[in-house]
Amino acid sequence: MSGGEGAGGDGFNELLGVELLDSGEDWARARVAVGDHLLQPYGVVHGGVYASLAETVCSAATHEAVSADGMVALGQSNHTTFLRPITEGHLNADARARHRGRTSWVWEVEITDDRERLCALVRMTVAVRPRPSPESGS
Repeated sequence: MSGGEGAGGDGFNELLGVELLDSGEDWARARVAVGDHLLQPYGVVHGGVYASLAETVCSAATHEAVSADGMVALGQSNHTTFLRPITEGHLNADARARHRGRTSWVWEVEITDDRERLCALVRMTVAVRPRPSPESGS
């Protein structure tokens, strides 16, 4: 997986420490190392990290697939269900595309800890839109 535009090379993902590992036609993997800056006051990873990791891996994989056609990938909906807290190690995301449409892709993401225990399930919808032209100012 490339680390270029739309694929995790921005400040927010660098702040979280997102590592885009690899991807195929309809799957992708990424992870985040747990650090003190990601923990809630009582020592568990903040729920926003799970949601952000899922959105990053799904948006990056969708972008990789559609960018050659002049399209961009933008997170549209993120539903995260938390099952087990993570306090150390990594959050490991395994994403599978369930629908690859012309204007949206739907992904399912399993987030596990380093012991391969299921910690969160995410349903992520990514919008696919034409790349804005420089003249449009967007």
